[in-house]
Amino acid sequence: MEIEEESSSSGERFRVHDQLELLEFEDKFVIKSPESLDQGFWISRHDGTINLIDDDANFEGSPRISTIYGLVGTIRLLVGTYVLVITSRKEVGSFLGFPVYRLMSMRLLACNEALRFSTVQEKKDEAYFRTLLKIVESMPGLYYSYDIDITLNLQRRCKLVEGWMSKPIWKQADPRFVWNRHLLEDLIEYKLDRFVIPIVQGNILNFQTAELKLKDSRATIVLVSRRCNRRLGTRMWRRGANLEGDTANFIETEQLLETGEFMSSLLQVRGSIPLLWEQIVDLSYKPRLRIISHEQTVPFFSEPNVVQHHFRDLFQRYGDTVALDLTDKFGDEGQLSAAYAAEMQNLQNVRYVSFDFHHHCGSSNFDNLDVLYDQISEDFERQRYFLIDAKGNILEEQRGIIRANCVDCLDRTNVTQCYLGQKSLNQQLQRIGIFTPSDCISMFGEEFVKFRSMWAEQGDEISLEYAGTHALKGDLVRYGKQTMGGMIKDGMSALSRYYQNNFHDGIRQDALDLISGRYTVSRNNPSPFQLNGFESISYLPVASALLVGGLTITTFTVQQAGGNMKNYWSSILCAGVTAGLMAVMKANGRQFCSRPRLCGLL
Repeated sequence: MEIEEESSSSGERFRVHDQLELLEFEDKFVIKSPESLDQGFWISRHDGTINLIDDDANFEGSPRISTIYGLVGTIRLLVGTYVLVITSRKEVGSFLGFPVYRLMSMRLLACNEALRFSTVQEKKDEAYFRTLLKIVESMPGLYYSYDIDITLNLQRRCKLVEGWMSKPIWKQADPRFVWNRHLLEDLIEYKLDRFVIPIVQGNILNFQTAELKLKDSRATIVLVSRRCNRRLGTRMWRRGANLEGDTANFIETEQLLETGEFMSSLLQVRGSIPLLWEQIVDLSYKPRLRIISHEQTVPFFSEPNVVQHHFRDLFQRYGDTVALDLTDKFGDEGQLSAAYAAEMQNLQNVRYVSFDFHHHCGSSNFDNLDVLYDQISEDFERQRYFLIDAKGNILEEQRGIIRANCVDCLDRTNVTQCYLGQKSLNQQLQRIGIFTPSDCISMFGEEFVKFRSMWAEQGDEISLEYAGTHALKGDLVRYGKQTMGGMIKDGMSALSRYYQNNFHDGIRQDALDLISGRYTVSRNNPSPFQLNGFESISYLPVASALLVGGLTITTFTVQQAGGNMKNYWSSILCAGVTAGLMAVMKANGRQFCSRPRLCGLL
């Protein structure tokens, strides 16, 4: 079903180059369209300056020629400019009838010959920044299209003015969801519109090749999740909100339903609790939560506060909001939830609903989400969904949004969003006449499994992007109950999260701060990588080796002690040294963890 043709009637649809030639000369990189030499540009390998190719362009030499599939963007470090190009892609489905690709691999082109004139420290810093860019090359969940902007949801797209689709794709895009926005600035400045590809980090799952068969009808479901770039980061190093009200792990998820005669969508959003709070890794399995007061950040904090900033923005974009809080009501989570509830009492146009997911659902009672639905059903059904017919006539509009959160906004949140997506899908299918009022998707076993699997896979991908592992509670989404296999998988994922968050995410956070523009590279700034005292993770292997060695020697001397007083005192001494080392590691746990060096938490 094509809905775009009328909206673009005043001009042809804008399209980005889908294949390019990369010519590597000794002194320059040339990137051009295979059809025409004058559709391209070249960049100096000495200083990174960009130059458009004109009719008189004449490049001498025998370059190495390869095919690339687009540009991610450019970034300038201390003394060099670097270009990220797409070297492989995979078509994963379609969005509103146009192909969507997953970015499979990138390559970093270095234009930094001037580096040889730099100081020793600058060379070290540049090398570390390049290490961060190498991490960016393997970032998961990056999607794009050459034909259509995938950052806009269906309802917003259908309300655009005529001719909008003939604009360059980057001008159509919602800047909140353009993952590489900062990297595109040079290409935009040089008006290289046909080389500018807005990339979305999130998830796009298309069941077009395995359509749902519902009675005598066929339907296609597409699930699109878009991650906001305003507070981009990793699980433990980007918590809560910043002073502008932008929250960590904020994701807009759109569930699209397409039949032969209708298309509909449901929007939901998730995001960290919009307070100033942190949870710094310190080698413990569950670090303590700490709520930061406004006075600790800004001496004279003016209204509106962080929570008001956040929900004012949601209201302007989506309408009336139901804030669904799925956190526990005891311990550190309980304190955070209580602080959130207290702030929400002062807001209009927002209904705050607290639902202790673990208390009601535990690990296996998925059906107990009916208790939650009873609390929000009137709001949810009043918010409706977006619905258009084959001619593009708007039959229904979504007039509000459910904003769900737990602590990570991953596991409990995904289970709940899947449940609400299922409820809305039933309503939409009943509205367009495929279902009777008594029908529901769960009555169609095989198709229901496809629907749930789609949400489970989406949860895995979003979790990989934020926490570095697959989502927990995936079998609750897939099967509606906890399974033994799911418990084992959750246990492995929990251990993997512990390792990732403690020993890897610091450098990953630095990479995200660098490519998002949150950190500005400048030769006038002091080096952020010079070690100071106990800051280096290199202490961890040494400390771990000493600890394991101490435990081993203690065990051996205890076994050999017998009636020998000398061995007995040796055992006590080894045990004491080992206990002391454990105490030092516990007291200095934060220093042993991987920590970001470029930016602060807020």
